[in-house]
Amino acid sequence: MTGSTYPDLWQNVYDLDFSDVGNFVLKMGYLHDSLEMIEKQADANGHLIALGGDHLVSLPLLRALHKKHGPVGMIYFDAHVDTWDENFGAPVTHGSNFRIAINEGLVDPKRMVQIGIRCRVEPEVWKWTVDQGVTIISAEEVHMSTPAEVAKRAQDIVGDGKTYLTFDIDGLDPSVAPGTGTPEIGGLHSWQARGIMTRLKNIDFIGMDLVEVAPAYDVGEISALAGATMASIYMSLLVEHGVGLKAG
Repeated sequence: MTGSTYPDLWQNVYDLDFSDVGNFVLKMGYLHDSLEMIEKQADANGHLIALGGDHLVSLPLLRALHKKHGPVGMIYFDAHVDTWDENFGAPVTHGSNFRIAINEGLVDPKRMVQIGIRCRVEPEVWKWTVDQGVTIISAEEVHMSTPAEVAKRAQDIVGDGKTYLTFDIDGLDPSVAPGTGTPEIGGLHSWQARGIMTRLKNIDFIGMDLVEVAPAYDVGEISALAGATMASIYMSLLVEHGVGLKAG
């Protein structure tokens, strides 16, 4: 059990002063209007954990946070860098969301770490991303390392500043999370993601999203289980950090 986080992390999440605020209201067929609506609705809430949906949702959530905190750090689990300048000819998609976020100054790329990357990516996109200061930890690097080492590296990168967590379920290998629209082989296994997540302690997290779960592609619902577990671990981290605790 040396070096294990179990069971120490499992704080009582019922001590958190959280509520289910329901679904974001969208304007179907109107992308930019919907992004503005999500931003406004997110802005009305405090510490937000958003579940489900396209990874583009991170963009309006970060815009809302920027009004309160300025540029934030980011820990980012995904198979894809999501820093293309366009995706199949469209400039605003789940493949360009973080290029937009960096260009708008919503995140500090020098405090941004991507974990689990393994997609095909053009050299110019990779170069642009690392030239901004983003740290990319590939899935292979995770496999050749340990959860403790990866978590420590992420902690060192984001430091003491305000930090956002985004977890795309396709960061996990399709063998453990088949329910997603863009699966990539060779990904993180659930034990690795859990091991990294439970060690992300003493980070000043200000919000999280868990995205890209597609239940129709997973009749066994193990993808949803993995996603829900990552969100619950995040909430346990908040308890440990004293965020959003009930008075008394």
